[in-house]
Amino acid sequence: MSVLVVGSVALDSVETPFGKADDVLGGSATFFAASASHLTKVSVVGVVGSDYPTEKLEPLKKRGVDFSGLEHAEGESFRWRGRYRHDLNSAETLETRLGVFSHFSPKIPEKLRSCPYVFLANIDPRLQLDVLRQVKKPKLVACDTMNFWIQSRRPDIIELLGHVDLMTLNDAEARQLTEKANVVQAAQWIMARGPRHVIIKKGEHGAFMFTEKTIFFAPAFPLESVFDPTGAGDSFAGGFIGYLAATGDLSEANMRRAVVMGSVMGSFAVEKFSIERLMTLTRAEIDQRVKEMRKLVTFEEEIPA
Repeated sequence: MSVLVVGSVALDSVETPFGKADDVLGGSATFFAASASHLTKVSVVGVVGSDYPTEKLEPLKKRGVDFSGLEHAEGESFRWRGRYRHDLNSAETLETRLGVFSHFSPKIPEKLRSCPYVFLANIDPRLQLDVLRQVKKPKLVACDTMNFWIQSRRPDIIELLGHVDLMTLNDAEARQLTEKANVVQAAQWIMARGPRHVIIKKGEHGAFMFTEKTIFFAPAFPLESVFDPTGAGDSFAGGFIGYLAATGDLSEANMRRAVVMGSVMGSFAVEKFSIERLMTLTRAEIDQRVKEMRKLVTFEEEIPA
């Protein structure tokens, strides 16, 4: 089944202790699509400016990513410049230039309005709500957010919660949104306002998935080196939603498998700058890392007499 992602298509300039890259592909929708396209068909709705190097999207198109919903506007594309020091869990934003993204108003093409899986990536929650008015009874709607929107548009995010099935956010964002110091309490607060599932990401420490009665935890895959953490969360979401769409199964057991797939895809994304690693990745490598993840978390239960 196909997935619709609505989010940013940007150009990033990133500096880490391992090097730097200028004007590389970035944005929440880009990372999501690069990840999810290993598992299912993906359609992107976003906007780019007249300076955007659209030829760089060709490898994604060849993999089957549909950019028919990508608008081309006159002006500068969304650009982000950031730096990571030794704490790779935290980015220092050096510059953000929204460009044409500041006037973005998502228009979902008619052929994409019936996509069964919808991911509302990190954009203004008012725009996320507008997307939901355009789509037709999706099987699953998931959303993401960030601290900027929580601070400036909190009432809109709370309204959005009443219209989505699942929310993903990191632990700091969960605490900020809910004003709860404990992530279990934060997840319960969010679920009380609509979503049946909440995924709280903890960076290099893994991710929790909460339902009304259960908690599932998947560790982050241990890597010898993390090259560039930019887009790891969106790559996680791409793996998670992409797996659900590929299997068409929203059972509790399968959603747990999807969390593991999300963790695996996020681990590949951080091995290179931009989406570079996701573009060279093979299905055999994905399957092998899933097997390695299984070994990480499986044990034989033995209760002493």
